[in-house]
Amino acid sequence: MPTTDRDRRPLVLLLTANVISVSGNMLTIVAVPWFVLQTTGSPARAGLVAFASTLPVAVAALLGGPLVDRLGQTVSSVVSDAVCTVAVGAIPVLHMAGALSYGALLALVAVAGLFHAPGETAREVLMPRLAEVAGTTVGRASSAYEGAARGARMLGAPLAGVLVAALGAADVLLVDAASFAVSALLIGLGARAHGRPRGEDAEPRELGYAAQLREGYAYLVRARLLFAVVVMVMVTNALDQAWSAVLLPVDAREHLGGAYAIGLVSGATGGAALVGSLLYGVYGHRLPRRGLFIGAFLVAGFPRTAVAAFVPGLPPLVAVTAACGIAAGVLNPIIGTEMVRQVPERLRSRVFGATTSGCLMAMPLGGLAAGYLVQYAGLRGTLAAVSAAYLLTTLSPLVLPAFRRWDAPHPHAAPAAGRGAVSPDAV
Repeated sequence: MPTTDRDRRPLVLLLTANVISVSGNMLTIVAVPWFVLQTTGSPARAGLVAFASTLPVAVAALLGGPLVDRLGQTVSSVVSDAVCTVAVGAIPVLHMAGALSYGALLALVAVAGLFHAPGETAREVLMPRLAEVAGTTVGRASSAYEGAARGARMLGAPLAGVLVAALGAADVLLVDAASFAVSALLIGLGARAHGRPRGEDAEPRELGYAAQLREGYAYLVRARLLFAVVVMVMVTNALDQAWSAVLLPVDAREHLGGAYAIGLVSGATGGAALVGSLLYGVYGHRLPRRGLFIGAFLVAGFPRTAVAAFVPGLPPLVAVTAACGIAAGVLNPIIGTEMVRQVPERLRSRVFGATTSGCLMAMPLGGLAAGYLVQYAGLRGTLAAVSAAYLLTTLSPLVLPAFRRWDAPHPHAAPAAGRGAVSPDAV
């Protein structure tokens, strides 16, 4: 249950740091593909940059869970943001000096990606603990956490489009570097006393790194519902990466009027998703989670690429992506609440890291494949193929047995504030 001795400041600072970091990331999402397309004119090279930026994220998530446990969540988050500050900031600095080669760009985005995932995992693990300290439930804190991120995307995407058009893609990355620095400062100040498991939640025995890594992945594989969600999100994340890193930038350049269209579409998605997250925080606990998850996923992805493929013009795309955004806004709070419910705090860093790595595993291939498909098969055909793949994936919970037990009462479910453990074998 939520505690009576409440301190909301650490949770507020975590949410604020997340808003700043996500806003800065939106600048990168818009600026880097546009920078590559401007300087090379090659969708394939834009796809290769997307591959170089996302593959290290998946590798770091794959291996980083035990490292987060060893360093502590606060230290991991601060170090992650500090390295990303340097890596992202080096891109515009080298560009201004005339020393940014394509190979150097690939290396810098790879370094930023490598350190991004452990920091993201650390903040995700901190959230339920700070929710308890604040005296609120994990469901509401997860909705606020996701809502803050969605709001940041809503603001960051249009701002990115405007700044890229006004200042140039390289200069915009300086703002992103500053956002990582501010995020590191806020997490360091607000969560330094809450960065490690306490008491009964602490590691009961000293395990080697490899044993800790195996423990996290073994738990995830046995938790059949979580594992099914990870596989599903892995596929949709790859398709989302194809959309954001290649398909939307190419469509904006060729048919939608330029970089501002990327910001408008992404901003509409983020703003609508913020509404979806807030609605889930108020009404989500009253609805069956399985039905809500399936319905939201069906609406969240495939309509936008279908409209982009077959309906010309920016206004229809903005309208449909807004509808998709509302549906997308409810998904992460549902998944986050279920993960906290099923995973004991002692294992969260490594299980959440394993979950993140699984969800990200196919993302590098999504951007890379989309770049080459667009270059050699055409934009419209690629959009139609991505839309069909998204629809088939989001229909899978209707037939997979693991999803049928989502709303069943669980005898060992964690209390609302996120404490306690459950056996994954019972899912």
